Amino acid sequence: MRPSNLSTELVAAAGDDAERGSAALEFILLGLLMLVPLVYLIVSLGLIQGQSLGAEAAARHIARAVSTATDADDARNRADAVLAAVSQEYGLDDVDLSIGCTPAGASCPRAGATLHVTVSTAVTLPLVPPVLGLEDIAAVPVEATGAHKVSRFWSGQ
Repeated sequence: MRPSNLSTELVAAAGDDAERGSAALEFILLGLLMLVPLVYLIVSLGLIQGQSLGAEAAARHIARAVSTATDADDARNRADAVLAAVSQEYGLDDVDLSIGCTPAGASCPRAGATLHVTVSTAVTLPLVPPVLGLEDIAAVPVEATGAHKVSRFWSGQ
């Protein structure tokens, strides 16, 4: 019985020599092929999340600053200052700002109305070359809205 087991072990060992060492190569190759897109995805999602937080902060703080202002000039100055500070802090570029009130009607903002501020921007994905308009195609739009009740002390002048 002993010799037959020995010959089976020798045949199995000889067949394993051809495959020896390929597992490490396969692991490295497949690891790189899967790791590079995963890292790109994590970096892209981090950029999008940062811009989303910036747009949300801008909308919320501008709504609060404008609604607590005493007049239109003060509101404009506050909105510009808040937008500049938040844009610098979060690295926002090409920010579109729109302000509206409910109920709709007369001038906005006005005493007692609810102020709605919408901030829109776009996040360009990393490593996209700025040729043939690819940076515009590979941009993710981000939009945030903030609402705040306008102070009853608003003078509107």
